[in-house]
Amino acid sequence: MGKTSLMSRVLHHASQHDYQTVSVNFQSADAESFGNLDQFLQWFCGSITYELNLPDKLDEYWKGILGSKNKSTNYFQRYLLPAINSPIALGLDEVDEVFKHPIIAADFFGLLRAWHERSKNETVWKNLRLVIVHSKEVYIPLNINQSPFNVGLPIELPDFNQIQVQDLVQCHNLNWSNSQIEELITLVGGHPYLVRVALYEIARGRMTLENLQKIAARCNRGKPLQ
Repeated sequence: MGKTSLMSRVLHHASQHDYQTVSVNFQSADAESFGNLDQFLQWFCGSITYELNLPDKLDEYWKGILGSKNKSTNYFQRYLLPAINSPIALGLDEVDEVFKHPIIAADFFGLLRAWHERSKNETVWKNLRLVIVHSKEVYIPLNINQSPFNVGLPIELPDFNQIQVQDLVQCHNLNWSNSQIEELITLVGGHPYLVRVALYEIARGRMTLENLQKIAARCNRGKPLQ
């Protein structure tokens, strides 16, 4: 649907306004990183440290009897945020992966909400901005006061409408009729990624709309592609 692309554009815009930017894709985490909350938060903090090109100080901040969430908070508050000494936009992509681990998810998303609340009053936390990207509905049970999904600005990416597809057709220098545009929408349902790929392949001469129609027809009949 273009979620990652939109996040990249938001982070690029932030960088032009003197923000440090970091993106974390949760699909890049090893399975063992989701073994328990402590491992997960160490992976999370370590990933951000690496992207910021800062020395890893996890061993220093992960000592003592404090819980993992407190250690993570201290790591940000006493090390990462002061070290960069500038606002940071943190993009969290594919957080659907966290949904698969309900116990970790409840604590992690509660932690993000706590950081959001602290940013309203505490100077050092005002430097942190979160961009959270997911493709599914938030189906895990979260306390309304501990969820980061009901604060901030929600943006939903719908299918492209005919006018938007027409604009993309023109951007690809294709001289199409309205009926051809309607046919493409019928084939791919206005799905942003599929529309973009189809137009790119057609514009490069690798495929025609007629070939795409034949492929779609074979798929609908359950026949293998050749």
